[in-house]
Amino acid sequence: MNSGDMLYQLVFLIFIFGLFSGVFFLVRSLITKQPSKSENIEQKLDRIIDLLEKDNKN
Repeated sequence: MNSGDMLYQLVFLIFIFGLFSGVFFLVRSLITKQPSKSENIEQKLDRIIDLLEKDNKN
């Protein structure tokens, strides 16, 4: 087996591994569907604003 064949097999193995990893992470992200970080930040900011408004009224 010469070095060209070994290089080809190595590149193809890395490609196959990357393809399976990409599909795995895509499926995992679609299944978990966590609320986005921006929504969480908006909710926290709304809560802080509400608390500040209550504090200013008192």
